[in-house]
Formats: sequence, C-alpha cells, structure tokens
Amino acid sequence: MRIAQIIAGSGAGGMYERMSLLLSHNGHQVFPVISPDPGLELRLRTGALAPMTLEFGGMLDFATLRDIREVLQARKAQIALAWTGRAATFLPRGPWVNVGRLDGYYGRNEFGLCAYLAGSTRGIASHIAQSGFSPAKVLYLPDFVEDYTREDPVGRAALGVPEAAPLLLGLGPLERSRGFDTLIRAAALLPDMYCVIAGEGPERVALSRLIAQLRLEKRVRLLGARRDTGALLKAADVFVCPARQRPLGPEVLEAFSAQTPVLATDVEGEHAVVRDGEDGLLVPVDDPGALAAAAGQIFNDTRLRVKLALAARQRFVGEFSPKAVLGIWLENLQKLLP
Repeated sequence: MRIAQIIAGSGAGGMYERMSLLLSHNGHQVFPVISPDPGLELRLRTGALAPMTLEFGGMLDFATLRDIREVLQARKAQIALAWTGRAATFLPRGPWVNVGRLDGYYGRNEFGLCAYLAGSTRGIASHIAQSGFSPAKVLYLPDFVEDYTREDPVGRAALGVPEAAPLLLGLGPLERSRGFDTLIRAAALLPDMYCVIAGEGPERVALSRLIAQLRLEKRVRLLGARRDTGALLKAADVFVCPARQRPLGPEVLEAFSAQTPVLATDVEGEHAVVRDGEDGLLVPVDDPGALAAAAGQIFNDTRLRVKLALAARQRFVGEFSPKAVLGIWLENLQKLLP
C-alpha cells in the first residue's frame, strides 16, 4: 500500500509517528508530509522515512497545496490520510482516496475534501456517523502504544515512596482539563496512600499550592516531565486518569499494556474504551470522594485488582498492541483501494 501521512500542527503527533513507522516497517510505502517540527522530522528520518516539511499557511498558501499534489502524483499514492483538520484543508483531489482521521469529538467542517472519515475510537466513529456523514464511509483507525509489560519498575525510594505503601500514579500535562487537582483532593481522603504525578505544564504552581494547603507534601509529589512511563506504570498500584474532558489519550492504553489497574473519570475518551468493572473503574468527573472510594475499593479487593489488571492486559493484546492495530488499519484501508 502506498499512503501519504499528512499532519499539520502538534495534535496526534505521537501516534502519527508511531503509525508511520509501523506501516513502513511492515512493508508499506509511507510518504510523511508534516508542518515544521524538527524533533518529529529527526525521529522519522531516524526510522528511515524522509518527511516533506511544508508551512500549511492560510487560505492563500497555494504552495503547500501544489507540493502535496506533486508528492502524491510522483509517489503514485493510493491513500492520502489527513491527521488533523488543518491538514485536511490542503488535500488535493486526484486518483488517490482522501481520508480524514479525527481523534476528538469535534466538527467535520475542515474535512470536506475527504471521501472517508475515520475515528480513533469506536465512540468517535459513531459520533461521525451520527453527525450526518454516511456510515458506509466511516472507518475505525485506533491508536496503539508501546508494550510495557516487561518493563522494570522504577524504585520506590527514587519516588520518595515507602516500599509497602499503596501508590497512585497520574500521567500527563499539568493542565486544568486533566483534573489532577481532583486526584490530589482524593489523595487527601486516603491517608495510607501515596500519589505521584508525572508531567509538566501551566498548572504546576496551582497544584503545588494545593498540595501545601492540604498538607500532603509527604504523600503527594509532582515529578515533573518524565520519559520512563513504563517504569512508572509498573511501579504503581493504580493508574488514575481524573480528566474533566478529553478525547482518549495514550495513558490509559499504556496502563493496559503494563497490566496496571485503571481508575478513570467517565469522560468521552475513557468511556469509549474502559469497560467499567471489567478492565477498569469509571467515576464521575470532579468528584474526589468517588475517586477516593474507587481507589480504596481497588486496593482493598485483591480479586477485583487482579481481575482488572488481567482484563486490561487482554484488551491491550487483542485491540491496542502494534500487531492488533496494524491489522485493523490494513483491513480498513485496503477496502478503499481500487
């Protein structure tokens, strides 16, 4: 299969990179077209891909449209896949099939040049169909993450956590939408538990102030930006995603891969994947009491904790591992070829 992967902006950049390399390493011809991003460009080149970097400017940026058309024609592309709405506005018409991939519950106005639309979750795919787009032209192109099951856990001492203490883990940018203040308030209701949050962002000062106000400095720590996601997940007893509103991020799937029990708020992204009571627990948004109660339930019920962890691992292997996701992508995209 010959596929052009087109992205403008930083949205979905991690999955874009992973999928481009996975397709290429499995024998498919991938032509990356990206907006300026030196880090992404370097990583793609390290993976033996040669990205074309374009500006993706305003309505009068005819050069980007021309260059994309030229690369599609020269490479005899069969599919042109836009990973963002901005990228989709620059898709030229031709003998290839234009596909737009949505990773959130937003409108499809920018995807008017796409013959097919894809959702990164089944929930988003249903949302697209319910918005009036032909269900026959809606695809499911899910995300995948690395397999962390064999990762060695980071030492508790390095995290400032006693070896035998129950440990909650939060991951992701320190932004209000992530709801880490709710996690901190929940930790205040769990005097025997420790909590670490790995990430950086504009809410650091406010979160640090909250930790001090609740006198949690000994049990709750902000770790800053980390690159050892797998090691942190293997060290944690429960991964907590306390988001207020968001599409599905990679963290839940990473916890699935690490066989770490998942506790999340019932927002669109997590609701589309986590099966409450089967492979994770879901609680209402902005409810520290419910979050604390669910965390206590997981810690106090060994059978539940093992059940959630094993079911999550099975979901990862069957649906969100590189092998499983590659199969889903190829099944969907190959149906579009002449």
